[in-house]
Amino acid sequence: MSSQLTAVSPLDGRYGSSTKALNKYFSEIALMRYRLKIEIEYLIAISNEKTIYELPLFSKRQLKRLRNIYQKFDNGDAQKIKIIEAQTNHDVKAVEYFIHSKIKKTLHPWVHFALTSEDVNNLAYSLMWQDALKQVYLPQLVLIHKQLKAISKRYKQVPMLALTHGQPATPTTFGKEMAVFYNRLKLQIDQVNKHELMGKFGGATGTWAAHLVAYPKLNWLRFSQRFIKHMGLKPNLVTTQIEPHDSLAENFHQLIRVNHILIDLCRDIWFYISRGVLAQKKIAGEVGSSTMPHKINPIQFENAEGNMEIANKLFSHLADKLPVSRMQRDLTDSTTLRNQGVALGHSYLGLINILKGLNRIAVNRVQMSAELDNHWEVLAEAVQTLLRKAGQPDAYEQLKEITRGKSVDVESVAKFVYKLNLSEQDTQTLLTLTPANYIGLAPKLVELI
Repeated sequence: MSSQLTAVSPLDGRYGSSTKALNKYFSEIALMRYRLKIEIEYLIAISNEKTIYELPLFSKRQLKRLRNIYQKFDNGDAQKIKIIEAQTNHDVKAVEYFIHSKIKKTLHPWVHFALTSEDVNNLAYSLMWQDALKQVYLPQLVLIHKQLKAISKRYKQVPMLALTHGQPATPTTFGKEMAVFYNRLKLQIDQVNKHELMGKFGGATGTWAAHLVAYPKLNWLRFSQRFIKHMGLKPNLVTTQIEPHDSLAENFHQLIRVNHILIDLCRDIWFYISRGVLAQKKIAGEVGSSTMPHKINPIQFENAEGNMEIANKLFSHLADKLPVSRMQRDLTDSTTLRNQGVALGHSYLGLINILKGLNRIAVNRVQMSAELDNHWEVLAEAVQTLLRKAGQPDAYEQLKEITRGKSVDVESVAKFVYKLNLSEQDTQTLLTLTPANYIGLAPKLVELI
């Protein structure tokens, strides 16, 4: 509790209990663990190469002990690395020296053999990001996606006044409007799931120069491809010292689009609540306002909107900055990339709040009906369309004259319809039309999702 009260970042402070699932992937100790995994698995991989006869194969017992270094890595181990780092002033070298303390001295030369720090870092950061997406972020996004589908199906027949430019427009159904967001999110979720992050493993300037000097007969390109794939990433063999982060930037842009869709959802829900067509369930003990006791504020949607806007600013900066590096490398990406977890944290916090908000909304059918009954002018579109069908060239102008800026009700619509020179069938169609049943294919569109 004390750490939450003294934390600088609200993700670790006020919202720490909501975002703690991400600690496993983006904390300092998590970065150490991922670096250890890369170093240990690389040590094991080169031991399997017959060309490197100086490093014999490890036994099953030895393999278990090696993998335990990262699999059983704990806070005490992390503190030891920080002590080493205080001396080396180099975080990756501190990890290397920590491994030395865990293995026999004859193996020390083979830890971080021919590597540059970025070989370890680029794989570690991409794996951290990839694992957090799959294990934490996407499951929460999928819950929202499923909830939107459920809401769409439940309210597919419930008519609602639409607003275009903030003005009454052709009615829709609440379910169909939620189906729009479901469909938009589906496209982005599919892209995120299919996206492949890339990794490099080519040494100080991406040439495998040191590797080749030591073992010229070993096919280092094939080895690196196998190793990167084994770690769960797509090999990028033509790089400088750094993997250029293009695939990571692309992933950030995908999440920006997800957040934009969800910001759009939050704002629409906010307006629906403001109009009274959506109600929010009361929660015992909750206070909406410090001075106005009647209020139930849409705080979940407001919180989500704010956090996703912060996330998108961070994602945009990361996507702009990371692919740009001076010559064969500069270090600006190192400190920048540490913030990928912050960006995802704000996105994840937004998801949590959206789901909470969706779970407490309910359609106010009385208010929806009242809105529709107060706006019979929205039928003008239908009337002028049937006039066009009948060949009347001034159909639009006729309806504009009697509806624009005027109060229209059921009687005035009926009176106007009787004056029209329409077929009996079209006349009856218009006379039976109401704002509540003028919803077109809206219910059927929901069935498409």
